[in-house]
Amino acid sequence: MYHLIEETVEAIRHRIGDFEPEFGIILGTGLGKLVNEIEVNHQLMYANIPNFPISTVEFHTGKLIFGTLNGRKVVAMQGRLHYYEGYSMQEITFPVRIMKVLGIKKLFVSNAAGSLNPDIKKGDIGIIDDHINLLPDNPLRGSNDEDYGPRFPDMSAPYDKKMQEQAMEIARRNGVRAHRVVYVSTAGPNLETRAEYRYMRLIGGDIVGMSTVPEVIVANHMGLPVFAISVITDEGFHENLQPVSLEEIVRVANEVEPKMTDILKELIAMQ
Repeated sequence: MYHLIEETVEAIRHRIGDFEPEFGIILGTGLGKLVNEIEVNHQLMYANIPNFPISTVEFHTGKLIFGTLNGRKVVAMQGRLHYYEGYSMQEITFPVRIMKVLGIKKLFVSNAAGSLNPDIKKGDIGIIDDHINLLPDNPLRGSNDEDYGPRFPDMSAPYDKKMQEQAMEIARRNGVRAHRVVYVSTAGPNLETRAEYRYMRLIGGDIVGMSTVPEVIVANHMGLPVFAISVITDEGFHENLQPVSLEEIVRVANEVEPKMTDILKELIAMQ
């Protein structure tokens, strides 16, 4: 992996020159419009970056954006990678390692998620405090390179507490319904059955999605503080479960995205 990372970083630096990002941002389903707020210096298509996986999901653009957001230098992934696309966990998390080697100090992650908790409604915001990993593989499986992180990284606080508090305060000031949540990550791509939603609620989940956890594990492995935010796009209440489509999820994500964007913009400026 070391040689792949070095090759990719060298190719990116050749394109972006002396631009050094402070923060990395991963944008989830229907949440790519934050890049419109970025004063763009460089943008690279994933397909044109050596060794970089290509997002295959509809509504995921597949660009690496370098620029300035609220006065801070950022690199943003407009379109993320998922296990259900057929990628290995190492491929999914490869961009996190690249951003870290490029110099980012903190990682910001967004996603669209379904609610398991009746107190959390469609259109709300979730500030992730912890997660439950139901994915069938781990991005750290295999040989470990101590240059990137320890063999057995601690995960007692995978999401930065201070940034959570700052985000909740920003939400309160802006009148946004936000909740601290436990995120459950599943493989997908199908949505869950009634029994699965009931199970995930019983084991302590508040919301569920198909991403985020692999990137967070690798960020923790590399010593990167993480902030993660979810747009709640549907409700998986097993007692009265209603069918939902990708189009509906993306529609709600687009409606709620401005709230998430405002929180992220202000939070990044505070760091």
